[in-house]
Amino acid sequence: MALVIDYFLSLNSPWTHLGAARFAALAAQNGAEVRLFPVDFGAIFAATGGLPLPKRSPQRQAYRLQELARWRDHLGIPIHIQPRHFPANEALAAQAVIALRESEGHGPAMALAHRVLKALWEEERDTADPATLAALAGEIGVDGPALLERARDPRWAETRARDSEAAIARGVFGAPSYVIGEEIFWGQDRIDALARRLQTR
Repeated sequence: MALVIDYFLSLNSPWTHLGAARFAALAAQNGAEVRLFPVDFGAIFAATGGLPLPKRSPQRQAYRLQELARWRDHLGIPIHIQPRHFPANEALAAQAVIALRESEGHGPAMALAHRVLKALWEEERDTADPATLAALAGEIGVDGPALLERARDPRWAETRARDSEAAIARGVFGAPSYVIGEEIFWGQDRIDALARRLQTR
């Protein structure tokens, strides 16, 4: 029986992007089932004591930029440390990912989520723009205009809110979080620990 990893992510998070390809490869190599949840970390921070980036101290903001540069260079992933369209309003993108998840499954949804992150952090595209989102969906083989039409249905916003509440109940507080049962692996820098967990199942 395949091990299930619940993947809680933000479509604005550089850390989620930096871990995206490694996480997808690790899950595939180990035959793990991934369930993807593009949750609202604004709501999660409010419930768990986290601070959105603009409210963090100047020291923490400066250190974050240093860490992003370190990980960019270490991993060889060509992100922009301060991309033009960050932070994007991720609501429509998240709803598109959820609509795709509910119609086509978690695999296509993860492909779209990771494509959105790459567009924001590597290509400096405006991932809040409907035309951009439709184009990104098309790039992974999905009918972009049809998906965007479905994504505007209010039920996907409601689904995202429920998913966010469920994340809080399970102890999730940061992105990305990879969760196996009650075990939380927070951050792309915990992928090695996740790999060890998968090897001991």
